[in-house]
Amino acid sequence: MAPSKKPAAKGGDKSKDKGKGSTSKDDNAGASKLKAATAINTRHILCEKHSRKEEALTKLRDGAKFDEVAREFSEDKARQGGSLGWKVRGSLDAAFEKAAYDLEPSTTGNPKYVEVKTGHGYHIIMVEGRR
Repeated sequence: MAPSKKPAAKGGDKSKDKGKGSTSKDDNAGASKLKAATAINTRHILCEKHSRKEEALTKLRDGAKFDEVAREFSEDKARQGGSLGWKVRGSLDAAFEKAAYDLEPSTTGNPKYVEVKTGHGYHIIMVEGRR
């Protein structure tokens, strides 16, 4: 009945329970373990319509590679698998940047991604590296 009193069994991470048990994913826990970065190597899929973004998400959930889904669905000029390259803090849309910097690095074959809506449309974001 008091789930926040559980011992830290997930690899003994140093983050303490911050009362954010209402989120369905461990996004907040993952973000607290990340070291501060000044730049990230990021990819995204940009869709103007929510329905198109949902189609792209379905492909990702079915195991498609992020870069392949980006080539098929992304509606921006970053056609190289959605690659935006290395981006420093302050160079991206604020909502996009916050979501991206809170994301753990992953690979296109097994992506960890987050969704965010900006003035440009619906983004599915993944991060390949941090420095």
